[in-house]
Amino acid sequence: MITNSLLQSTFEQALAFAKYVATATPHQQHAWNHFDSLSREKAPLSPAQIALVRSFTRRVNILVLSGAWCGDCVHQCPLLQQLGELSPVSSVGMIDLRFIDRDEASELAHAAMICGGLRAPTAIFMNEDFDFVSILGDRSLTRYRAMAAKALGASCPLPGAPVPADEIAATRQDWLNELERVHLLLRLSPKLRQRYGD
Repeated sequence: MITNSLLQSTFEQALAFAKYVATATPHQQHAWNHFDSLSREKAPLSPAQIALVRSFTRRVNILVLSGAWCGDCVHQCPLLQQLGELSPVSSVGMIDLRFIDRDEASELAHAAMICGGLRAPTAIFMNEDFDFVSILGDRSLTRYRAMAAKALGASCPLPGAPVPADEIAATRQDWLNELERVHLLLRLSPKLRQRYGD
């Protein structure tokens, strides 16, 4: 069962993106940092995306159950980090984004299984009180569509094939759509509206 106390205690153990990536092997760090740089270059955030995230007025805590070894994490977590950077912890509508190895957070990972399995990445969205709000994992809709097109099509992709810019942009948009949905849920929350008088 996912409880506030389990979410909060796991969140407090989790790391910011750079510190999390630094725990990986040199080869894994290279993969994460390379995709982060490549995605920023090939599919930069649009002014509208930046403005949207910077307009948020509620705190969103996001805990990502991840794995430095996980290819899907390499191709998605940096995109989520890029969104988190737009609303730093010091801002009004801050996004506090943290990462933890799925196997180190086994109690939460087992409570948050998807389709009967331990998945990575799994992002758990919470409000400022660590109330559960939403969960998204292990791939966004765009990632699943791309995977299905490759795996269910006439030919298989080559291992390590580059990710097209349009797939990167669409995957980031998937994560932004969920982040916006969560923020609107929090913005309209009666509990939080009463707390902040808005």
